[in-house]
Amino acid sequence: MLRQILLFFTLSVSVLIQAQDINGIWKGKLVMAPGGCFPVYNIELQLQVAGTRIVGTAYHFSDSLNYVKENFEGIYKRDSNMVLIQENGIITFRIKEDCVPCVKKYNLTYHKGGGNVVTEEQLRGSWTGKATDGKTTCDPGTIVLTRFDKSTFKPELRLPPTLTRRKAELVKEIKVDTGSIKIDFYDNGQIDGDTISVYANNMPVVSNRRLTAKPVSITIRIDLKRPEQELIMVGENLGSIPPNTALMIVYAGDKRYQLYLTSDEQKNAMVRFIYEKPAAISKNF
Repeated sequence: MLRQILLFFTLSVSVLIQAQDINGIWKGKLVMAPGGCFPVYNIELQLQVAGTRIVGTAYHFSDSLNYVKENFEGIYKRDSNMVLIQENGIITFRIKEDCVPCVKKYNLTYHKGGGNVVTEEQLRGSWTGKATDGKTTCDPGTIVLTRFDKSTFKPELRLPPTLTRRKAELVKEIKVDTGSIKIDFYDNGQIDGDTISVYANNMPVVSNRRLTAKPVSITIRIDLKRPEQELIMVGENLGSIPPNTALMIVYAGDKRYQLYLTSDEQKNAMVRFIYEKPAAISKNF
């Protein structure tokens, strides 16, 4: 009996750890090498997560008037609480003329203090960087980020709460060997006014479209440069017959898949596509 209780407790803690919501504002500091542009190097990451995909904005700054602003993308591995982030490049900056910004990559892990007292949440790990001039050295190092309620800068909310606050439930993982995937959405069963939005890797591809007997069609690209695409269907309403349900038809090369998706106020439906390079065709001579 004691063993069963301990097992239940362990599994419960594991589920709680894996279900952490890391959306929001995270701030930290780095010690600059001698001669660095900022005497105190502050970092703010504005994270927005849907499914396992992350998008957001990074600020590297000494104060709100001297900063480098960058967008980033990443992956949240919920089973291990790992956060992998790659900055895409600089949007704008306000720093000294002789300063050279670095584009950084972060390998972080989520941590929260234990015990009965609620303690601060942190993202800890390491970072590497490449200078935008291709010459200057960006010394790698470690970093600790702490969750904050308020931003030093104006938060850039690009993803709606219906995407970030609901659980993304994986319906199916599909492996494809073609670079173009056509997808049709229909109302499943009786047409009752269901309206959906669809996001591919957190980028909107369908916005507030009503499902009918006529398909809502999209095409997504997938290849070796971006070998994974997560498609999330968001139910914008529940229709007259809850929940919001859709029939999804996937055409990938010569393969066809038929899926049934459900979304309500607690969850969205996710389908993950993984690209596999086509096998070489053998020839007889």
